[in-house]
Amino acid sequence: MRLRTDIAIAAAVALACGIVLTGRTGATQHGGDWLDWLSVVLVPVPLIWRRRAPVLVLWVTAGLLTLQGLLHIESPAGLFVPLAALHAVARHRPARFVWPGVVAVILPGWLNRTGGSFPWTAFAAVTAITVAIALIGINQRTRHAYLTELEDRARRLELDRDRQARLAVAEERARIARDMHDIVAHHLAVMVALADGAAATVPADPPRAADVMRQASATGRQALADMRRLVGLLRRDPGDERAPQPGLDDLDALVDGVRAAGVQVELTREGTPGPWGPGAGLAVYRIVQEALTNTLKHAGPHAKAEVRIRYGERRADLTVLDDGGGRPAPAGHGLTGMRERAAVYGGQIEAGPRPGPGWRVEAHLAFES
Repeated sequence: MRLRTDIAIAAAVALACGIVLTGRTGATQHGGDWLDWLSVVLVPVPLIWRRRAPVLVLWVTAGLLTLQGLLHIESPAGLFVPLAALHAVARHRPARFVWPGVVAVILPGWLNRTGGSFPWTAFAAVTAITVAIALIGINQRTRHAYLTELEDRARRLELDRDRQARLAVAEERARIARDMHDIVAHHLAVMVALADGAAATVPADPPRAADVMRQASATGRQALADMRRLVGLLRRDPGDERAPQPGLDDLDALVDGVRAAGVQVELTREGTPGPWGPGAGLAVYRIVQEALTNTLKHAGPHAKAEVRIRYGERRADLTVLDDGGGRPAPAGHGLTGMRERAAVYGGQIEAGPRPGPGWRVEAHLAFES
């Protein structure tokens, strides 16, 4: 497409030069020399490559202009074509290539002027036009570079915005996956413990077994409600109201649920929580939840556990201990979710078997108040 455009431009320049030459020869009542017409046809040809090799085209046309002066060819192509080539250099190349081109275009006129065939006024006009065309080309190149930079910057900002959106979606999915894991693992562990307790209690105390099964049913309904809430987050629009996440005020209910499953849990708190926001409260809640879930799964429903939480101005230290149900601690517990939540707040998780039976989990979280 560009090649066809450049060919059309070269043909238009040749046509314009031919019209000018025809008008001039008509005014002087004689036809132009055949060299004049040959110049009109051939000199514009290099303009076809003015965008691909503008510097070379300029020097070729400047050389043709010099040759035209030496052969005394009076063709307008010798002026129009170098100016078109000079504009291409100024438009597509840095300024260091432009000003030597200006000299190359002006120099033949200077040589003709010194020979007396080129008046001072005409030389001054040609010089002014040449400099003006060079400045116009430089201005166009500068504006094009500026607009290109703006478009590139807008494109980069758009790509960065899309990348941030994808990261936000991935982070939200990871958060929901962690919450799903915590909800399913905790409630299922409680329900299994309650069902086992009910099965063991049926022969001796059927009413007690029925009460335990009602507790298991309530735990299942709570699990379903939490699952519906999380799934609803995926379906709602950003402006919809969202159900609150559990936090520090829900720790007592969490412990009561584990106690109902048979684990004897003691909860102690020291200090006062700072204004850390709901995310910090959710992190503390989920770490305690997963630690007690692991106690229920690995130590059994007859274990004893202790939860200690020490609040500072900008930190919270959590310790969850269990006696392993009187059995040696297993090789390891699932700590991935707890570590991920602690890492969000620059914290760390330490976990391992206690001396003798039981397991220990310690978490240290740092918050910005």
